Formats: sequence, structure tokens, C-alpha cells
Amino acid sequence: MRIIAHLDMDAFFAAVEERDRPRFAGTPIVVGADPADGHGRGVVSTASYKARDYGIHSAMPITKAWELSQIAKRQGKPEVVFLQPDFSKYEKSSAKIFEIIKRHVALVEPASIDEFYLDLSFVEDFSSAEEVAKKIKQEIKNEEKLTASVGIAPNKLVAKIASDMQKPDGLTLVDDAEAFLEPLSIRKIPGVGPKTEQVLLARNVRTVRDAKTFTEEELRDLFGKWGVDLYQKLRGIDDLPVVEDYELKSIGEQETFSIDTRDAEFILERLKKMSGDVIRRFGEEGFQSFRTVAITVRFADFETKSRAHTLPDDVSSPKTLEFEAMRLLLPFLDKRENPRGKAIRLIGVRVEKLQ
Repeated sequence: MRIIAHLDMDAFFAAVEERDRPRFAGTPIVVGADPADGHGRGVVSTASYKARDYGIHSAMPITKAWELSQIAKRQGKPEVVFLQPDFSKYEKSSAKIFEIIKRHVALVEPASIDEFYLDLSFVEDFSSAEEVAKKIKQEIKNEEKLTASVGIAPNKLVAKIASDMQKPDGLTLVDDAEAFLEPLSIRKIPGVGPKTEQVLLARNVRTVRDAKTFTEEELRDLFGKWGVDLYQKLRGIDDLPVVEDYELKSIGEQETFSIDTRDAEFILERLKKMSGDVIRRFGEEGFQSFRTVAITVRFADFETKSRAHTLPDDVSSPKTLEFEAMRLLLPFLDKRENPRGKAIRLIGVRVEKLQ
């Protein structure tokens, strides 16, 4: 019998900050870009659950988060604390959490810095899997002073959905995947975004149960190949294995400028700084070489473009990264990639195909 768990840390960045800064205990915390008194740029990385009560959530523009915080303040509610992220601190805590999980489970896949898939198929039944999960949750709480939510199901797809059902500090057990999914909103299915939802709502589809009235062919006609995948997901079917040899796919940095700009000297100076930060993290992670360099450019109107170049050989030179990133970026500073002369809001650089 296949039993998979998805362990998801609760509001991870904000929880680590609250743990490490006792003076903020119990206060609403937002980790992300500097709000600059409502004039900041960038987004929220993580909002604590108390901040979420104000309507603030991850990926929200930091200006909107600031606006909501001020509304709450005028209502006499506790003031939101805005903090900039400290990724090195979060990575250290994530590594310790991974060590705790490995005490109990041999096959573990880190899906991101704050979530892990655990293959619990070695236990006898779902009840035994629940006991393992409870022990792991308790040890994380004792040693890292953090809480995690866990979903346990027959596969990765349903386990991930289940882990979000009783946050924070929850544990959701699903032995019948199809029955568990049927009453849920169609948006709970990974990959169903606003556009897909609108297509389905136009056909009176709001829940997974509603969507299951469509045949595989009908979903393929609506969404192409994704329709076939959706047909399987609606029925809780997922054969993806837990992969122990997780590899970091890329290392990157990005920056949202305080003012939209076309100043080439300023933009290239920031690109050089980011390239240096990427190389530093690349070395700290223990990598020896990379093959692909990629850049991201977001214009003032939020149009976003990416470009990448894969080199013929493995490289590790900071100068190579800086040169390749600059070569990819320069066309966005003239008419080749920016014919309308739009100002630039954000740039990013990353390395891929890491060894």
C-alpha cells in the first residue's frame, strides 16, 4: 500500500522571525519588500496568520499589504510589523527540519525550503502513518519552536491538498482520495488557476464533483493536453514518486527598483551586484559549475520577459556569469527587445543546470 505525506511549514518565514525576535511574539508579521510607508515596490513573501486576518497574503503587492495594515491600525487592531527576508536563516532552519524528518523516514523529497514529501509506505496502515507524522511534528515543535501541517494520502497530489486543510498545526488523513476531493472547490486542484476556473464556471462547474461530469475527451477539447491531466487529478490519480535525490534546479536573485527606470548605468550596476550574490550562494550550496544563465525583465506595465543561454561547457567563473547576463540584458535597454522604450521595474538573474 502506498502512503505519502506532505509536510508544510506554517507561515515559515514569518514564524522563524517571530521565534527569533520574541518582542514580536503574537503580533501580525509580514515578510517581504520594504513597504516604504505605502510607496514601496515588490510583494509579500509570507504573512503570519494574524496578518492574514487583515486580508494580507503572500504574493500580494506590498503597497496593498501596507494599505490593509493601516486600515487595521485605524480600527484599533495591533499594528503590522514589516520585515525584510533573511534567507540564510530560513535555509538553516529548513536543513534542521529535514534532519528531524530523516530520523523517522528514509525516503524524503524536499519540494521547497518549507515543504517536504515523505514516503510512509513502509508502515502497516494509515493509522501508523499518522503516528509517525505526529512524532515528527512534535519534534519540530520542540527543537525548532515551529509548527507544521501534514496531509497523509495515497499519493503526492492529494497529500499536498490535504496538508492545507487544517492549518496551522494541522494533520489531515485521507484514505479515500476521490471521495475527499469531490466536495472541494475546483481551485483546490493544483494547476487550476483563474483562467481555467472562469472556463469551468461558465459551464456551472464549481466543485470537483461538478467537473467530474466531463469526459476525458471533453476536457481535452477545452484545455488540450492539460485537460487530460485534469481528468486524472479530479479522480485523485497521481503516480509521481517521492524522489530522494532532490536537486536544486537554479539559483537566482531579483530586485524590484524603487523607481521605474531606463538608466542603463544603474540597471547594469544592479545586474553586476546580483550576479555576485548568485555566485556567492552558488558556492555556499556546494556547486562546482553551471551551464545556463537566465535573466528576467519586468517593465513598468508589468509585462515580464525571460531570456536564457546554455553554454557549450560547464563553467563557474563570476566573470562568465556577469558577461552572459549582461549580454542577455542589453537588448532590453534598446529597441531590440524594448521597441517602445518602456521603463524597467524589475530585473533578475539566475544560473541553471547546476553540477
